[in-house]
Amino acid sequence: MQKYKHYVCDQKQARLLIYTPNTMKLSERIEALATLGSRIGSLTQKEQEELSQKAIGYNNWHTAENIELAFKGATTYLQKEKLKQWTKHYHIKEEPSPKTIGIVMAGNIPLVGLHDLITVLISGHKALVKLSSQDPFLIKVLIEELISIEPAFAEKIQLTEQLKEMDAVIATGSDNTARYFNYYFSKIPHIIRQNRSSCAILNGNENPSDLSALGKDIFQYFGLGCRNISKLYVPKDYNFPHLIKELEGFQEVIHHHKYANNYDYNKSIYLVNKVPHYDNGFLLLKESEDLVSPISVVYYETYQDENNLNSLLKKQENKIQCMVSKDGWYENSLPFGKSQQPELWDYADGVDTLKFVCEL
Repeated sequence: MQKYKHYVCDQKQARLLIYTPNTMKLSERIEALATLGSRIGSLTQKEQEELSQKAIGYNNWHTAENIELAFKGATTYLQKEKLKQWTKHYHIKEEPSPKTIGIVMAGNIPLVGLHDLITVLISGHKALVKLSSQDPFLIKVLIEELISIEPAFAEKIQLTEQLKEMDAVIATGSDNTARYFNYYFSKIPHIIRQNRSSCAILNGNENPSDLSALGKDIFQYFGLGCRNISKLYVPKDYNFPHLIKELEGFQEVIHHHKYANNYDYNKSIYLVNKVPHYDNGFLLLKESEDLVSPISVVYYETYQDENNLNSLLKKQENKIQCMVSKDGWYENSLPFGKSQQPELWDYADGVDTLKFVCEL
C-alpha cells in the first residue's frame, strides 16, 4: 500500500489541511469501504511482510501470521454486498448532520478497532480516534489508504492523543479502565466495553476434525482476543486425552517467546501448588468455574445434562462474547473454527454499535 500521510489529521503534528468539503452519499461510502477491502485483499506477500515487520515493532504478539489473519478478516466483511446487507436494516441518512464520535481502540489483536471505525464512517459521522499504543501502525495505514480511495474521508477522520469536544464515545478496555471510562464519559452517550471471553460447549461426540477446528478458536492470536476460547464446558467423564491429541497440530505456539513465558510461569505455579491439570507441552487444561483463563491455559467445567449446562452458562452470560459447538448445535453458538470470523453484524458485547451511532 502507498502512504498518504498528509491526509490524516494528527493533533501532535498540528497540520493545517486545505480541503473543500464534499458530502458523501451512503452508496459512495459503501463503495469506498469495499474498495479498501479489495486493496487489502490484493496485497502481495512482500507488501504484507513489510507491513508486518513495522507492526511487530510496536507489539511482538502481532506476528506476521496473526496480521495476515486480521487482513483476511477485514477483506471478508469489507465487501459491497455485505456492507449493503448490513446497512439496509438501519435508518442511515444520505446526507446526515455529522456528529463527532470518539473511539478508544484496543490493541490486543491486530485491527481490532477497525469495526468501530467503519461503523462510525458508514453512518456519516466523524471519527475522533485514539489509537492503541499496541496497534498504532496498521490502523493508520488503512486510514491513509481509505482516504486515498475517497479523499472526502479526510475531514471525517482525526487521530488524537486526548478525546475532547465530541458528541459520543465508543471505548474498549479492561474492567479497570471501563470504570474510568464510565466516569470520564458519563455526560455524553457512550458504549463502554470491558473484559469478555468466549467458551466452547462439547458433548463428547466431536470427531478429530471438529477438535482441530476448535484448536483455531483457542490458539489463533495466541488466545488474546475476546472471541478466543478460554473455557470448555464438557460432559462428566469427558475423554481429555482424545482432545489433547487432536490439539497437537498447534504446538508451534510454544516457539513464541511471550507465549512460552506464560506457559512456563503457569505450569510452575500449578506444579508448586500441586494443582491438578492436564499438560500437553504447550497448553494447560485446568478445572475452574471461572470463565477467563490466563494465556496458555484453558479452563474447563463439567455439566450433568443440558439443563445443568444452561444454568452454568446463565451465570456467565454477561461475560461471554461468543460460544462455539459442533456444527453450532447449541443455541446461539457458532460452529467450531468460526469464533474469529465475525460478520459486520456480530457486535462486540452484543451491543448494536451502528444503531447507537445512527440514533445520535
